[in-house]
Amino acid sequence: MNQPLIFFCLGTALSALLASCNGVGHSDPTIRPDSTRYTRTVLAEGLDEPMQMVILPGNDVLFVERKGGVRLYKDATKELRAVANFEVFSGIEDGLLGVVADPDYEKNHWLYFYYAVGGENAVSRLSRMEFRNDSLLRSTETVILEIPTQRIYCCHSAGYLKFDTHGNLYLSTGDNTNAEETNGYTPVDERPGRELSDDQATASNTNDLRGKILRIRPLAEGGYAIPEGNLFPKGIAGTRPEIYVMGARNPYRYSIDAETGYLYFGDVGPDTKLKASDGELMSFDEINQVRQPGYYGWPYFLGNNQIFGKYDYATGELGPGKDPSRPMNESPNNTGLKELPPARPAMIWYGKNNSTYFPLVGNGGASAMAGPVYHSKHFKNAPYKLSEYYDGKLFIYEWIRGWMMAVSFDETGNFKEMEPFLGHWKFDAPVDMQFASDGAIYILEYGTNWFSKNTNARLVRIEYAEGNRRPVASIEVDKQYGAAPLTVSLSARGSNDHDAGDKLSFRWRIGDEDNQGETVSHTFAKPGIYEVELTVNDGNGGEGTASTRIYVGNTPPEVHIRTSANRSFYWDGGTLDYTVEASDNEDSVSVEDVMLAFGYIPNGKDAALVLSGGQDPNSLRYLKGQQLIANLDCKSCHSIDKESVGPTYQAVAARYRDNRQAEMLLANKIIQGGSGNWGERAMSPHPELAKDDAREMVRYILSLGQQKGRLPLEERLTLDAHRSDDADGVYLLSARYTDKGANGIPPLSGHDHVLLRNPLLQAEDFDTGNVRIATITTAFMSYVYGIHDGSYLSFRNIDLTHIRRIGYLTQASGAGGSIEVRLDSIGGPVVSRAEIPAGSYSGAENGWKEVTASVAETKGSHDLYFVFVNDEAGDNALFSVDWVKFYNH
Repeated sequence: MNQPLIFFCLGTALSALLASCNGVGHSDPTIRPDSTRYTRTVLAEGLDEPMQMVILPGNDVLFVERKGGVRLYKDATKELRAVANFEVFSGIEDGLLGVVADPDYEKNHWLYFYYAVGGENAVSRLSRMEFRNDSLLRSTETVILEIPTQRIYCCHSAGYLKFDTHGNLYLSTGDNTNAEETNGYTPVDERPGRELSDDQATASNTNDLRGKILRIRPLAEGGYAIPEGNLFPKGIAGTRPEIYVMGARNPYRYSIDAETGYLYFGDVGPDTKLKASDGELMSFDEINQVRQPGYYGWPYFLGNNQIFGKYDYATGELGPGKDPSRPMNESPNNTGLKELPPARPAMIWYGKNNSTYFPLVGNGGASAMAGPVYHSKHFKNAPYKLSEYYDGKLFIYEWIRGWMMAVSFDETGNFKEMEPFLGHWKFDAPVDMQFASDGAIYILEYGTNWFSKNTNARLVRIEYAEGNRRPVASIEVDKQYGAAPLTVSLSARGSNDHDAGDKLSFRWRIGDEDNQGETVSHTFAKPGIYEVELTVNDGNGGEGTASTRIYVGNTPPEVHIRTSANRSFYWDGGTLDYTVEASDNEDSVSVEDVMLAFGYIPNGKDAALVLSGGQDPNSLRYLKGQQLIANLDCKSCHSIDKESVGPTYQAVAARYRDNRQAEMLLANKIIQGGSGNWGERAMSPHPELAKDDAREMVRYILSLGQQKGRLPLEERLTLDAHRSDDADGVYLLSARYTDKGANGIPPLSGHDHVLLRNPLLQAEDFDTGNVRIATITTAFMSYVYGIHDGSYLSFRNIDLTHIRRIGYLTQASGAGGSIEVRLDSIGGPVVSRAEIPAGSYSGAENGWKEVTASVAETKGSHDLYFVFVNDEAGDNALFSVDWVKFYNH
């Protein structure tokens, strides 16, 4: 029994030893590098739907945003600039989607863009322009290719651009087919007038450029040539020679291996109720390996060539599917060849449930992306190149699930295994990943909400270091908001270095001013938003940076709850009187603007969730549903009050407020998925979700539409919601005011609360101390023992207002002694003293008695130190303590 465990421990220790050797510069390609060797720097954030980037010479990064923005991050100055704004059609999923630099960019300064042209003409355009002196010369636009599209139905546009090592340009295009009226089947609607709902007219049409990856060679004068080796040679009737890959639904992100020439693409899958041969729903996302041009199956096949039944939209009947070895496109909407190439299976595929074949991918909504293949020899002298461990591995990533994986291949180039990459970080909808020439990784994160500017949409740079590791910079600021003039204290004390012995130095950049030191103070004289950057140097060539913003011109509101009652505890039959005061330097505060909430929370640990989110404490009855929603893929399409792909939770609550069947109806919808109630975009099913859990989620959503009475700003509340045996419950009174913003600074909130807990505190729950805890499972109890002269334990932030006595459940199990209650430190003033007799009890079952002591009149909150004293006991134990109780009489 023990031998495997011992072997595992030795193996783990050996791995750790080798990893530590790797840490000082001896790269072992068989050992995965330690996560502390990576540093992550946010270069820009608050972006508006970033799509694709191009890393220019000098590590300047130009990227496009879907609504038409072109922006440039300047590495030298660390600033983000607006370069241009294209007039685009940005409905459905169209817009400015792709950008790539010409292979000879340093000579010709050519950038290529793919965008949906604004106006009435439904066409998406690939064109080339010159980019010189940080300016995009729109007058130099040269059209390479235009693709007619439809703009009536959603969805799938793709639009990614890449060059291979031979100067061929690849462009991915979505199927551009109505994906919202499929009833859980594939979009193969052959009824007259439904041509736009038939993927056989696009993705599986050899004579259409949609649902493809195209491969062309741009010409200097405009237009393009067809390179050798595409799927269809020039001159074959009913085909387009530009096609390299066909049968794709939404080939959103792909890469080309510079060594093998293999193309890897992620294809975003459907939501379907049809099942594969193993019983799994065929809602597969795919990662495909393309060694030769080919047909990848959509809408007839998915995954490892699992076959979709052919649904007849006219009769409502599901017929047999196609033959993967000889698929026939017999749709009346097909303008190309009837017989298609044999279907190629995916390399990796996974659905909404946990995957039997690829268990690391997780579950929930999905959008699979294929990133670059890493080859060490392309980065020989690059300072931030990855470990040899990743040589030859493909990086894939997930928009919805936020992970990255490294994929390994066997000696024949077939899939071998995958493993997490940068698993200590979660990414917010990663939408592009590229390597810079210095070996660093650049990542664009789209952010949480679809079709929206997001605060967590960002450009990130990640560096790997062998040998000396870069320090990790961290900024602490005492005031981030305030009126002008605003004096701010900045500290770098939270910065650290993973290499022992490094001596850190600190440089601050505040506007145009430089400062040195671990802490600095700066006064901002005028309103505005100011960038603060900290650079930490380890003296060995390693530097880490961090940045923050200071907002000058709007002072946070002041909110206070005044009460004559105790602010720490409740007692049976008690009340809580309160008065709320709110003020703001820039606003006139009205009573209606103050949010006030009161409730009893059975599990006191949940109170932190309420306080952090500004919620009504009564909503804690729906906490489980709220947590389930947070942990599933729901946030990818929904939010409480901000429009995204799906309806807001508040809108759902409003629609179903008076529907008595809503809970059952919506729970079934969460489990089964579907479409039609809020448009035709399908909602992902969650068949693995228990029905009771789905109902908990619905209860939380519906609670957002409940009408709540407003509490007055002055009142006396009765504390009668607890039971006498409730040990963990708390009463929470919370007040919050959000101002209107001022001087260009967004609105700020002020908050105060009163949290009342049971007056009996288990001694083992102390905040700090040097005593020991005994846990007796047979007696279902824990207590503090090992108490000696000078031992102590403390509880933070205890209000002594109206506290008359303190009781202790003690066991006379030693020399006896005193318990002194001291304020705010172990040597603070004594406000209470209890005498505990000597005794010889042992074990947990016997000898427990309550001892009480009076408390000197004390107002306000303090950290209480319970100091145990008997200077004659020597090394002998004094007694044991089970709990401490505060009395108001």
